[in-house]
Amino acid sequence: MKEVWEKERPKSLGKPEKLSPMQKAAAKSMAKKAGRPYPNLVDNMRASKK
Repeated sequence: MKEVWEKERPKSLGKPEKLSPMQKAAAKSMAKKAGRPYPNLVDNMRASKK
């Protein structure tokens, strides 16, 4: 099974949208809790679902 960053974006999702300022803050918070200096793809994906 491929990792999420190795897969193609599903066509059914349409075009990607930018994160809102609140979503960016949530992603940064998740990264900080995990000990990373900046958010990764998974943090951004989790923040965009909220």
